[in-house]
Amino acid sequence: MIIAVDGPTASGKGTIAKALAAHFGLPHLDTGLLYRAVGRQVALNGGNPDDPADALAACTFHEHLLDDPELRSEATGGLASRVSVHPGVRQALYERQRAFAAQPGGAVLDGRDIGTVIAPEAEVKLFVVASVPARAERRFREMQNQGRAVALAEIAADLEARDERDRTRAEAPLVAAADAVLLDTSDLGRDAAIAAAIAIAEERR
Repeated sequence: MIIAVDGPTASGKGTIAKALAAHFGLPHLDTGLLYRAVGRQVALNGGNPDDPADALAACTFHEHLLDDPELRSEATGGLASRVSVHPGVRQALYERQRAFAAQPGGAVLDGRDIGTVIAPEAEVKLFVVASVPARAERRFREMQNQGRAVALAEIAADLEARDERDRTRAEAPLVAAADAVLLDTSDLGRDAAIAAAIAIAEERR
């Protein structure tokens, strides 16, 4: 069984995907982390994330970069959104994601184009959303817990900018698959969101 969990940044899709993987005993891949690694590698290379050549060169990042805590920062998230608009980058990471999805027994993948591009054949597709204020507040608390000084208004503005880039990019834009189930987590706590996702997955499969 393949489970695709898509949605914008800080909607709760990562938490939900991990919980679904644990519930069904499936491997999980946070595909956004791959794009964050590319963005981070561009920065380490001193390159420009808006330059297709610099972004493509960064796709050869070493595996250990996936363990870098800096990948979770707001700055790297912004870089990931910028490099993800390049078709060459998306193609370079496509095979990696596709192989993970197609492994025997299935898998859970979360990202922005899993149900539409990476695994359109997924038996379960969720599109997780939440309002910008709710998402900004979650990310703000997360950053505070990490000891990072970030203004709530800046986080909200960054989320809106990322949403616009993700929705309007020519290659694999952020959009719900026609057969995806919409899950709005704006007013749901962590446990309630997970319970709702599991219920949807159990019914759909």
